[in-house]
Amino acid sequence: MELSAATKASSGYSHAVAEAYGQMMLHPAYRFWLLLTGAPVNLVVLLVHLHRRRTSPALTLQAQVETELRAAGHYDRLTAEFEQQLIHKQLFFGQQPNKRETYREVVQRAEARFREIVNEEVAQRAQDNQAGEHSFTDTFRSLAKHPLFLLLSIIPGLLMYSLMLMYSNPYVKFVFERLVMTLFVILGVALMVFTILYLSPFNPAANILGETATPAQIQSFNSLYGLDQPYLTQLWNSLKGIMTFNLGSSFTGNEEVVPTIARKFPVTFMLATISLLLALVIALPIGILSAVRPNSLFDHSFMFVALLGLSIPNFWQGLVLILNFSIHLGWLPATYNPQNALSFVMPVLVLGTGLTAAVARMTRSSTLEVIHEDYILTARAKGLNRSQVLMKHAVRNALIPIITVVGLQFGAMLGGAAVTEKVFNISGLGSYIVDKQFIPDIPAIMGGVVYTAITISLVNVIVDVMYAFIDPRIRTKMKHY
Repeated sequence: MELSAATKASSGYSHAVAEAYGQMMLHPAYRFWLLLTGAPVNLVVLLVHLHRRRTSPALTLQAQVETELRAAGHYDRLTAEFEQQLIHKQLFFGQQPNKRETYREVVQRAEARFREIVNEEVAQRAQDNQAGEHSFTDTFRSLAKHPLFLLLSIIPGLLMYSLMLMYSNPYVKFVFERLVMTLFVILGVALMVFTILYLSPFNPAANILGETATPAQIQSFNSLYGLDQPYLTQLWNSLKGIMTFNLGSSFTGNEEVVPTIARKFPVTFMLATISLLLALVIALPIGILSAVRPNSLFDHSFMFVALLGLSIPNFWQGLVLILNFSIHLGWLPATYNPQNALSFVMPVLVLGTGLTAAVARMTRSSTLEVIHEDYILTARAKGLNRSQVLMKHAVRNALIPIITVVGLQFGAMLGGAAVTEKVFNISGLGSYIVDKQFIPDIPAIMGGVVYTAITISLVNVIVDVMYAFIDPRIRTKMKHY
């Protein structure tokens, strides 16, 4: 009994491997990586495939059919027919027959037509006898059915089988493809940022050393930081530094770029995260209540406040808060202090105001659109109370555009927190990039922008995955993807 269960499990695994391999070979990108990661295994499969082709029954059948048709006079009849047709054609157009040219064209047409007849006959007989030509993929599938082949190939083909295992799970495949696209986005961001900095009219050496710097000092500075190298060399050094987390020292302050970013980024990330949580706690209930009571005083009041929140500039709001709560009332500190949690209150309020307004308006419009759908009427007709209909059916189906806005706004907060950080003297990544951009300090700017882009891209991947958990229709599409 145990042996039978083990045999069934092994057979099921072999079938899954064969099916995954066949499906992946249909996609050019997956086919390339499948052949590359499993090169040793694929080489063995290729040798077996070539050997089978030489001894294939299909080749024997083709030779047999060709011999039979030639012996039956098919080729000679085709030659005579085409020769007659060409001679009549030449006589009709008054052309002088050329025996050599006529013979060459007759042979060419007869060979092509005879080959078509042979292939048709071979296909018909192969279909009747169930003996057809096997492709490279078919060879792998047949080998994969033998547990010994999988056992011997598991080590040399570990990367290939890992890729196939990932492909077999639609959710893992979805996340993997999004991460691959993220790599291309990050590469594009790095290329664009470096090119803009390279073409910038600013001269880092002159800006740092001052107007009194001699040409020799400027040349020495450029040589020290590699600014005298060609564009492609500098670009490659920057990309390599980003990938290896080693961007060297910044032009000013002689500080290591990556450790500095590692110290400053958590501050910006914490500021954006707390602002996001505050915005969700306030905006979601307001948006839902406004949708449930449209065109009421409550709805108009809160939407007006939300419009004000979208219109107020961050720097002006920050200065007003400092003037009132720090200078006049003395309740909150005007500048950020890591040791004082109260110093985080005003920056969070400033950064979260715009997000709260955007999420509240999107929640209202999305919920309003959903609550008039037919399935909401059906749910009410089935006897569900208002709160059940609202939370279980309306809000859940309205979450997709809300999550989209939240993801985009969170990324905008990470990249646009520089103004708020400057107003409240927060030593975060945003203010760090602003301080370095007018030099321009290429390693510092590259590191700050690209690592922020990485975080935003990962947030977008998380948003895409959340779609599948919220909407069963997306989960169904992913399973057939």
